[in-house]
Amino acid sequence: MRRILLFLSAAVAGFGEVRTVTLAQVLDLASAQGAEAVLARLDQRRAAAAVQAAKDPFSPKIFAGSGLAYSSGFPLSIEGSAPSILESRAIASVFNQPQKMMLEKAKADQKTAVVAAAMRQEEASYRAAVLYVEAGRLAAAVRAAREQAGTLERVSETVKARVEGGRELAIEGRRAMLRVAQARQRTLRLETAQADAEAQLALLLGLPDGDRARPAEQETPIRLGITSEGDAVVAALQNSKEIRRLESVVIAKGFERRSHEAARLPRLDLVAQYGLFSKFNNYDKFFNRFQRHNGQFGVSVQIPLLPSQASKAQKEMVDGEVAGLKTQLNAERGRASAQARKAWAEIAAQEAGVEVANLDLQVAREQTTLLLALLEEGRATQKQLEEARFSENEKWMALFDARFGLDRARLELLKETGTLMAALRN
Repeated sequence: MRRILLFLSAAVAGFGEVRTVTLAQVLDLASAQGAEAVLARLDQRRAAAAVQAAKDPFSPKIFAGSGLAYSSGFPLSIEGSAPSILESRAIASVFNQPQKMMLEKAKADQKTAVVAAAMRQEEASYRAAVLYVEAGRLAAAVRAAREQAGTLERVSETVKARVEGGRELAIEGRRAMLRVAQARQRTLRLETAQADAEAQLALLLGLPDGDRARPAEQETPIRLGITSEGDAVVAALQNSKEIRRLESVVIAKGFERRSHEAARLPRLDLVAQYGLFSKFNNYDKFFNRFQRHNGQFGVSVQIPLLPSQASKAQKEMVDGEVAGLKTQLNAERGRASAQARKAWAEIAAQEAGVEVANLDLQVAREQTTLLLALLEEGRATQKQLEEARFSENEKWMALFDARFGLDRARLELLKETGTLMAALRN
């Protein structure tokens, strides 16, 4: 059964490429071709297009066409214009305060999109870094598990020989075989977890489906540039992109509110028109003077004498939205401070866990060394030595887990303080 599983695992792995990547390459790929980065860039493009659309009323627009028609009797208008062989019109807003405020809102929305894109890219980089560290930890754990399985296989052979020689009970042999099977199962689970972490990392980096991204460094030190809890809180408040995003949204909503307020102001548009007339439209018969080329240039003024109630209602709606955003902003500041303190405390707890795991491993290694000396003197058995080695491997596994917990806590603090990319690229 185990051979079949190994064969299937090798066959599945053969469909994709295993790519060895460094942490710097992981960050570059996540920012360049990861799905989150691509979507963020699309959002920025949409925001930039919205700014161009908001500028449109202030740009001159020229239309040309024809109102060519045969007139019988008095020359009537066609869509508000006199019949003409050729006609053209131009229009551009000179004073349109509601539209100007909407243009400013579009620019503020564009800044919001830039901040939101940076947030998404940073979140993708954080998840990529966590997966990178986890995949490296699992690779080390797989090696330790294989060594442990080999140790247990040797113990099982020793116990089997003692059972056959009548120096151990048969149940001891079965117990040794059980531990070997459990070690093999554990190894297989770790190998599966490693393959899954590498596959997830590859997907996050935008690599082809079926590829795996394998860390070049099995243990990557995560360094902090923050030395105190107070510094962490200050950095979190200063660098929080969510706070900056909410502030930008509040500014955009302010422009939208001013746009609705400006609905009572007059609107001025520059207009120009040209028409080429012909005599077959009877102009020379019904008017004192016929002129082929005709044009006009002036200003169109619109004064709202009785403004729409919709603008007032929309302004009140925006006021409610702004009040809600300011509440969110205050809550986010509190959340950022609390999360920074929590992340700092978690690092201290994880560092204590690493220290305990290190001491536990040292004790296990000293125990193994002691049993080696006793074995040479004939005062310990090979079984006792192999069991000590098994215990030492267990301590190694615990240390791997503790180091991963510490690295993840450090990454969490770097993300909360907005210093993730700067710290990981140094």
